[in-house]
Amino acid sequence: MRRSRITAYVTSLLLAVGFALTGAATAQASGTAAATGYVALGDSYASGVGAGSYISSSGDCLRSTKAYPYLWAAAHSPSSFDFTACSGARTGDVLANQLGPLNSSTGLVSLSIGGNDAGFADVMTTCVLQSDSGCLSRIATAKAYVDSTLPGQLDSVYSAISSKAPAAHVVVLGYPRFYKLGAACLGLSDTKRAAINDAADYLDSAIAKRAADHGFTFGDVRSTFTGHELCSGSAWLHSLNLLNITESYHPTAAGHFGGYLPVFTSAA
Repeated sequence: MRRSRITAYVTSLLLAVGFALTGAATAQASGTAAATGYVALGDSYASGVGAGSYISSSGDCLRSTKAYPYLWAAAHSPSSFDFTACSGARTGDVLANQLGPLNSSTGLVSLSIGGNDAGFADVMTTCVLQSDSGCLSRIATAKAYVDSTLPGQLDSVYSAISSKAPAAHVVVLGYPRFYKLGAACLGLSDTKRAAINDAADYLDSAIAKRAADHGFTFGDVRSTFTGHELCSGSAWLHSLNLLNITESYHPTAAGHFGGYLPVFTSAA
């Protein structure tokens, strides 16, 4: 009789512990499942400048329904989708204007940032208008900035994202190389094209390292854009467009769909 009582007691205790553990696991899973909102941050490469079909309410931020964040959200139906990426954004703009939607329910964040901080627009303007030596000099200045200043700026953004959305999986997208080298193509010299490609690699390497150090995933789009650079005959990037300067050297709709979206989908 006593043994039966002890057996019953132990059995009840084990069941209670098992229920408690199961309940805790269920609650944890439920909390994880709740973190399913998606927030898209970044600059013009994230907002979709160059892709057309701009959302009228986005104003000068030029957010496109053909940009990779919008395409991913349409295909995967996250519990919420906040698209705050904006044309011309730098790291400071992300911190000041784009992080509002982040919270404990945010499960996924995408980010493309750093190009404007490093002087992307000025580099391209210099390389289009000046000599090879002028182009190379401006790129050297940009690289020096990437070495000395950009890592700290990226750290500030990445830390803020982690603080505001601690449950989020963060995917940091890089930038493509612009030119296919060795191809007959009007415009910039081969020297300038090679230097611009090298600058893109340099920037991507810096961004990838900072992302990794924060536990984020880096999405490298250089492979998907290979064969679709300027001078390839099947470009997914706009060349210089004097009728719409803003779209110059930005991905087309095909670049977002074929270049950025597969990389982000795989990383997400």
